[in-house]
Amino acid sequence: MGKNDLTRRQFMVAASAGPLSAVASSIPAYGNVSKRAGKLAVLGGKPLRTNTFQSWPIWDKNADEERVLSVLRSGVWSRAKVVAEFEAKYAELMGAKRCLATTHGTTALLTSLAVLDIGVGDEVLVGPYTFVASIAVIMLSGALPIMVDTDPETFQVNPDKMEEKITENTKAILPVHIYGLPANMDKINAIARKHNLMVVEDACQAWLAEWRGKKCGTLGDLGCFSFQNSKHLTCGEGGAVIGNDDEVMNRCHSYHNFGRPYGEKALTLGGYVRLGTKCRMTEFQAAMLLAQMKRLEEQTKTRGRNAEYLTSKIKDIPGIVPHRLYEGVTRAAYHLYPFRYKAEYFNGLPRAKFLAALRAEGIPCGDGYGPLNRDPFFEQTLNSRNFRQMYSKERLNRCREQNHCPDNDRLCTEAAGFSQRLLLGTKKDMDDIADAIFKIYENRDKLV
Repeated sequence: MGKNDLTRRQFMVAASAGPLSAVASSIPAYGNVSKRAGKLAVLGGKPLRTNTFQSWPIWDKNADEERVLSVLRSGVWSRAKVVAEFEAKYAELMGAKRCLATTHGTTALLTSLAVLDIGVGDEVLVGPYTFVASIAVIMLSGALPIMVDTDPETFQVNPDKMEEKITENTKAILPVHIYGLPANMDKINAIARKHNLMVVEDACQAWLAEWRGKKCGTLGDLGCFSFQNSKHLTCGEGGAVIGNDDEVMNRCHSYHNFGRPYGEKALTLGGYVRLGTKCRMTEFQAAMLLAQMKRLEEQTKTRGRNAEYLTSKIKDIPGIVPHRLYEGVTRAAYHLYPFRYKAEYFNGLPRAKFLAALRAEGIPCGDGYGPLNRDPFFEQTLNSRNFRQMYSKERLNRCREQNHCPDNDRLCTEAAGFSQRLLLGTKKDMDDIADAIFKIYENRDKLV
């Protein structure tokens, strides 16, 4: 180890021997910044970076527009051949037998729960560190979401805390590969097999992410994806369900098309074989997705390389704890690059002020998700007339009691991260991110 290297372990050892302020003086200058870099931008100094990062979404006029214009000119705008073409190509890309395109990732999840007959009286295990849709679809189905605490190191649902939440009413597990970082599917699937539970993967942020060489979304009974505007493969709004069971996928197709039969005989009267809804993708959406699919593989490689490099640059900055990938992860998609911010290493600087200082240096950043188990919608739904009619007071109270997630609560106060679009840049861009963080660390005493 060279004289300019200081590992987190060394820092912790030193910290235990004396005040953090004493340890800080032993940390060498980092990258291109030091106290000589001048005043922090948030205090009126010069920003470390003035260049903008990659914008999103990316649209290549010459290569992409013809697909959309051809749909416009055809006059066939509702679901038809272009959607079918996308479904076939996306299924092949993901290594699945079938794909059904939908209007949103949310409707993909709702479709999956509906065709697997998950509803009133059932409980579904789900992690609380996620976008609200992962929880909302369970409640919209009439079932109760039972939140399993988060593993703060990986930002994923903690399978070691899953079995204690299982009851006679548990019917399914809905693991979320949040930020495109795969959940521990070995443990989750083992628990599902042991307790005869279904698995619906929320892979809405996990395009091309892999667990032991298999694509996320292909590891459970069904997998769901989103193509919303911020997503790596986007058409503004859109989604998909993938699966390998023809009978189940036929039901998905029927459900998303008002319950019309698909791969089965229509009833003599009416021709509708089940209760369904309408969440069909349009030809325009499919055309946009087909155009962008050509770039997805290379963009995923770029994000992966930059994420690995960024981790190497920031992992030894005191108070900055990058996410950990499980041993079974063979590829992460990085819809967001997450890390934990430990305020005690920054003289108690609140996370909001740290992020404001980082933005002032020209680095866009955010604070991640909040504790959904504490959001007003959750209690409001349990208190609603429908839920009070569907469930006893004892069941609703037990649901409330089961949804305490202290590790997730703590993570929600520490989490921070960078959007996937930043990871499409260069090594120099990653250096700027790391240098800005360290600049703030070096000048932390001026912000408190």
